[in-house]
Amino acid sequence: MAQPLLLVHGLWMQPLAMRWWAQRLRLHGFSPDVVGYHSLREAPEAIASRLAAAIAARPGTAIVAHSLGGLLAVCAAARVAAAAGRIVCLGSPLAGSRAATALATCLPGGARLLGPQRALLERGLPAVPDGLCVGMVAGIRAHGLGRVVARLPRPNDGTVALVETALPGLAARVTVAASHSGLLWSGQALAQALAFLRDGRFRPDPAAADV
Repeated sequence: MAQPLLLVHGLWMQPLAMRWWAQRLRLHGFSPDVVGYHSLREAPEAIASRLAAAIAARPGTAIVAHSLGGLLAVCAAARVAAAAGRIVCLGSPLAGSRAATALATCLPGGARLLGPQRALLERGLPAVPDGLCVGMVAGIRAHGLGRVVARLPRPNDGTVALVETALPGLAARVTVAASHSGLLWSGQALAQALAFLRDGRFRPDPAAADV
C-alpha cells in the first residue's frame, strides 16, 4: 500500500509548483496529495489547521515542503505529532528569513508582498517540536531574487542562507547543488528526500554532503 504524503508549496506559489515532486514520488511508492493555499490571503494558523487535519485523517502521513511550506508543515505536524510521518523541508528558512525582513522593511510595499506570512517568515521557529522527525535539504547555488533585496551570508541558495535552514532538533541536514527555485526540480534533492523518508537519514553523497 502506498504511503500517504503531503506536498506543500512555498510563498507566492500554486499547487502546480509541486507537480514534478508528485509525479516522481508516486513512482517510488508514495501516494502524494498537493495541499494548496493562498499565501497572501490565508493566515498561517488557518493553513496549519488544514494541514494538521489532513495528517490526522491519514496517520503516518509524510510531508515534503518547499520554503515557507516547510515552516507551515512543521507548525501543522506539531499539532498532531503522534500521527505525523517524516518531514522533508526543501530550503525552508526555519530559523527566519533575512530576505523576508529586508523585503518588508526596505522596499515600499514590501510588507504587502509577504501578507499574513510576514511574522512567521521573519522570526522562524525556536526549535523542532518534540515528537517530529524533520530533515532539511538546503540548496547552495546562489541564484535568486533574495540576493537582490538582502545581503545573504554564504553559502546560500539565492533566497535562503544555509545558516537559516539550521534549527535545534533537526534530525539531519544535507546540501545539494541547487538554487532556491531549483530545489523544485532537483534530482539530487529528490534522491536525498527519498532516503530520508525511507530511513530517517540522508545519503553520504559527495555531491550532497551532510552538514
